[in-house]
Amino acid sequence: MPFVKEKFHVKQPMPAFLFVMRTFDLTQGQAQRLVCKGRLLIEGESITNPGTKLEPGEVEMVYFKAKGTGVRPLFQTKDFMVFEKPSGVLVHPNNMTTPYSMLDEIRALHGENANATHRIDMETSGLLLASKHKKAENFLKSSFEHKSIEKSYLAWVDGKVTESFMVNQPIRVNNDYSQCKHKVSVNGDGKASQTHFKPLFYDEKLDATLLACYPLTGRMHQIRMHLFHVKHPILGDPLYGTTFETANAYLEDTLTAEERFEQTGATRLMLHAQTLKFPYGGTYFIESKENFAQMKGFICPKEKRKISGHNNGMRC
Repeated sequence: MPFVKEKFHVKQPMPAFLFVMRTFDLTQGQAQRLVCKGRLLIEGESITNPGTKLEPGEVEMVYFKAKGTGVRPLFQTKDFMVFEKPSGVLVHPNNMTTPYSMLDEIRALHGENANATHRIDMETSGLLLASKHKKAENFLKSSFEHKSIEKSYLAWVDGKVTESFMVNQPIRVNNDYSQCKHKVSVNGDGKASQTHFKPLFYDEKLDATLLACYPLTGRMHQIRMHLFHVKHPILGDPLYGTTFETANAYLEDTLTAEERFEQTGATRLMLHAQTLKFPYGGTYFIESKENFAQMKGFICPKEKRKISGHNNGMRC
């Protein structure tokens, strides 16, 4: 479990944030945020005021203690690392009971100041860019915000796509899941969103097309939503391109592996972060070494697939 509770000894009176700073080699801001979250306990009770004066004696601290499994970066410099994230693994822990995330590997290698610099959905595989220190983190996160980092993805989608196309549809976050389990929707009130798609290969036996996907904006679930919108949902997507009942069962963790296979069209979301291009001194172009194009074994045969597919869209 990455979040642990450990006992520490305060040797001399000092403010709570200073004790946390010195114990964990953090900045003042980082230490203050941890105390404000109630991670420092005295006699079993959380304190939330960073300025609280600690007296000599025993305290407890709940903190993230990375437990890496030995995963090595695909590429690294003195400032950043690029990992191949597997499908099904979170980038950051969802909560204090999350057993494992990519942050375990990142911080096991380079300590508390190392961090992932962007998000990838849990079910999406592929390239994950992580910083080794705060200066690199700030630069890379700013680069994502200012769109100076270019990303491309590969996706296996339901049906036949023969020509390149652009989807230019605004996306809005959905706040009502009572009728639809989509996290986002295409809506005129949403934020501008653009994705370019290029077909690479059509598998007639599977009735599935491999697409290269180039998001020009970075909205939540953008590629997934745009492909659902044009009625070519990504195979294995448990939210877009399937029924309300299937999506709900997935979110409640009651969907069986066989139901997932047939109802969504694959055993996993068939979306892969394939390339990253970004400036950091020079220009870096990094490509995934995974052969995603050959991962067709995850896809359900078309005669067994029960997804709504490119003819009807999602029933919700």
